[in-house]
Amino acid sequence: MMPTNLEEWLAHCERLHPKTIDMTLERVIAVRDRLGLRFEAPVVIVAGTNGKGSTCAMLESIALQNGYKVGLYIKPHLVHFQERCRVGGVPVEAASLLPHFEAIEAARGDLTLSYFEFTTLAIMLRLAAEPLDLVILEVGLGGRLDAVNVIDADCAVITSIDIDHTEYLGTDREAIGREKAGIMRAGRPVVVSDPMPPASLAARAAEIGADMRLLGRDFTYSGDRQQWQWTGRTRRFSGLAYPALRGVNQLLNAAGVLAVFELLYQRLPISAQAVRVGLAMVELPGRFQVVAGQPALVLDVAHNPHAVSALAQNLDQMGFFPRTHAVFGAMADKDLAAIMQRMSHLVDNWHFCDLDMPRAAKASALAEQFEQLRASGSLKLLAPVALFQHPNPQAALAAAAAASDPADRILVFGSFYTVGGVLKDGVPRLQAGQPPKAE
Repeated sequence: MMPTNLEEWLAHCERLHPKTIDMTLERVIAVRDRLGLRFEAPVVIVAGTNGKGSTCAMLESIALQNGYKVGLYIKPHLVHFQERCRVGGVPVEAASLLPHFEAIEAARGDLTLSYFEFTTLAIMLRLAAEPLDLVILEVGLGGRLDAVNVIDADCAVITSIDIDHTEYLGTDREAIGREKAGIMRAGRPVVVSDPMPPASLAARAAEIGADMRLLGRDFTYSGDRQQWQWTGRTRRFSGLAYPALRGVNQLLNAAGVLAVFELLYQRLPISAQAVRVGLAMVELPGRFQVVAGQPALVLDVAHNPHAVSALAQNLDQMGFFPRTHAVFGAMADKDLAAIMQRMSHLVDNWHFCDLDMPRAAKASALAEQFEQLRASGSLKLLAPVALFQHPNPQAALAAAAAASDPADRILVFGSFYTVGGVLKDGVPRLQAGQPPKAE
């Protein structure tokens, strides 16, 4: 029987293909061609290890402030699947996706699509049905063989590159850079906002004749504590507000975003006021999201060593907190040792949690890993550190809140499923010694 709601369609997608991740494009290209999937509006595709979500959110926010209608595909979601598909700055209704799932099912014939491939095609088909001025598509994994890459970008963006998903992308930055470079197109621009990009990016751009714009060479930024300014090849923006997204790397992302708008200026002119307001109002839950309360709550989806290093720096700049309690859950294939080592000097108590995912590390395995690192002397511990294990992120947060004093800080980080797990009933508001309350 044909699925009748979004939940049934997602369950159907999970059953179709024997592999969760299948790094090929032939089947997706075949379905794309059968559907005639294409976009009339300019398309920006964003790849990278870290900073993709922030880059997409800033592109969207600035374009919206200039009065453009924007379609955005961003992933993964924190709570509801339809968060992945935004039109005009808001997630689409779940029901509006159903005809497009049906269209993919009819077009695929005997081809088996993975969950990611099927849902990516359905969302892109949903966006293509809208009269849009700008389409922003975030790459999920890699770039060259990602399902998003069946669309030719008018402008590609590659954010910071670090080592992650080594089983698919390679074990060093050069190899991973070659995979990310797969979103480049001959004769079209690519913006690189990584301040120290691997040489493989420039090599690929030269090979196919892509117009590569590099941070520090083709566009730069500078500023003081009050404001910042950006200079490109042909345009300049000054007196800019700092992005509302917190974090030490957000100016790198914002600089790349403005380079995109410089390149698209003939088709999508952007005013300085739209840039200022767009950066000041941009929102992206779960990226160093600080929720006021007693104790304070920090939510961050950092789940690889590079992102965790940035998180540690951001936490260090927040000011003094007597104790920090960490709620942590992650996939088992992540570099858990490096993550714990880079956070150990900031965390007083760890609340490890299970996640409802086959790939996730069990709380017991996380605790065992921590104990091994502690025994080896490779952790910089503040004092005697207590470890706790919980069946899910909400239980871990409740226990951390009960053990906290009003002046403490609770950090929820790791997988999207960890942060999403504490957000599923709304943003938690904390009061020391009491269960979290959602709003």
